Amino acid sequence: METKGNRKSRKAASITAQRITKTELPLVQANQNCDFHGYDADTLMKETAKLRKIITKRGTLEILIPLCCTTTSIRYIKFRNTMKGFSSKTLAKRLKELDESGILERQAYNEIPPRVEYRLTGKGQELVESVIHLFNWMKKWAKN
Repeated sequence: METKGNRKSRKAASITAQRITKTELPLVQANQNCDFHGYDADTLMKETAKLRKIITKRGTLEILIPLCCTTTSIRYIKFRNTMKGFSSKTLAKRLKELDESGILERQAYNEIPPRVEYRLTGKGQELVESVIHLFNWMKKWAKN
């Protein structure tokens, strides 16, 4: 049985829901402080979009994870031989993007045949460590 109080609270909730725009998070109202180490929710969402652009592209994790397990550089040919299902063009493009983002360091040698090696930068090492922590979280909470 619906009471007068229940109708008022549902009506108030409906009005509140209508006031929230698409750019606001439903749980964060304009008059509330949502602070995560100096970031507001909008800034965090923008940073999340940048991160998503980097790590969700096809081949990115397949490039980064092997690099975290070694302190030596890895040659382009090694990536090409171990990453089955990726074209040379996709691999080269992804490596270039990671280099331009400051995640990888590219070292080209003036030799014939050409030799190019890649290693993680400090920024890249921190990114990979964070991804591994995310994997561990996923394994812990994933339903079997």
